[in-house]
Amino acid sequence: MATVLKVPLASPTPDSQPKPQAALTADQEEKYNWLLEQVKNWKEVPATEGKAGPITDREKFWLTRECLLRFLRATKWNQKEAEKRILGTLTWRREYGVEELTADHISPENETGKQIILGYDKEGRVCHYLNPGRQNTEASPRQVQHLVFMLERVIDLMPPQVETLSLLINFKSSKSRSNTAPGIGQAREVLNILQNHYPERLGRALIINVPWIVNGFFKLITPFIDPNTREKLKFNEDMKKYVPAEQLWTEFNGSLEFDYDHATYWPALQKMCVEKREAKYQRWVAGGQQIGELEDFITGHAEVGVAGPIAAATSAPEPTPAASASAPAAEPETILAPEPALASETALAPPPVAAPAPVATEAHNEASAPAPEAAAIPEPTPAAAPVEEKKEEEKPKAVASTEVGETAA
Repeated sequence: MATVLKVPLASPTPDSQPKPQAALTADQEEKYNWLLEQVKNWKEVPATEGKAGPITDREKFWLTRECLLRFLRATKWNQKEAEKRILGTLTWRREYGVEELTADHISPENETGKQIILGYDKEGRVCHYLNPGRQNTEASPRQVQHLVFMLERVIDLMPPQVETLSLLINFKSSKSRSNTAPGIGQAREVLNILQNHYPERLGRALIINVPWIVNGFFKLITPFIDPNTREKLKFNEDMKKYVPAEQLWTEFNGSLEFDYDHATYWPALQKMCVEKREAKYQRWVAGGQQIGELEDFITGHAEVGVAGPIAAATSAPEPTPAASASAPAAEPETILAPEPALASETALAPPPVAAPAPVATEAHNEASAPAPEAAAIPEPTPAAAPVEEKKEEEKPKAVASTEVGETAA
């Protein structure tokens, strides 16, 4: 009898290889350098509701080289528009409270496993499963917050050299729910968030069991989806073409036996994400807290960051201990998944650690692993204190759509 998994997988299969990003042209490099200098001069983040104020270290940490490049690609290399979009996203992240969304607050939304982060595709992308037939709550701001929270966890778990995700959607109906399509208003809100604030995050969307009513739903939202994103949507295809069978859930026609038990899976996911996120942050601190830092450096794939060999000579401190899980600890008999490394990582000392930015669109839009070891470095900066849980009655602020490109899950 096959072993039943109850926790997230730690890493991709050894054969899963990320595709390298194309090198920048001289013109693109010039535009990036211009944008970087503008961002380095930012002192404050404009916001409403009393949230305006100096840019924080966590916000600087988010402003990686790859983050800036994602916005440049999303705006077709219009550097001024990219600058506007990045600042707008910093404002949105503050006002929406992205960093304040807690596992406890989101937990009720995921009790039935309607969103699951599990396994990696053949290019090392994290697989984010959406199961609309398992919907267990009525439409509310927290449903959208749930998606944002899970996207941030996907980003935490992205392996080195991977910055996009695979979205897998199964519209199979359930006994309690035959219509599995979200409302058009909520869908537009989600698309707006993904396209404006999570550009260039969708690698591929695999969608199965599409009934006629859901097919009509996709036709309704098609005008709001960027053409480049539409090319990433694959309907009713064999998912094993894109995801190794051993890391593809049986409910999506793979061979991975997985049983969603919220009390086991939820704390395991949060622990894994906290450890990876904090290890990345401490490595960023060790590298000199640079705006425009290389994601390859903070994930441990590269030994030298943008500050050069002197700053990079010191390795990251040990990651801050993970916060206590919001749900009961994993059952003793729970079987943890094996942790093979990406083939591209085998020559590198540190294993993957994760960072941040989005249902299926990609607008010209963050397994525990210790930080890499090298020479001694200063004591790690304490992890940020937990922020008060976001109130359910708060509604996410809609953001006016600008020219969008590809979106993330």
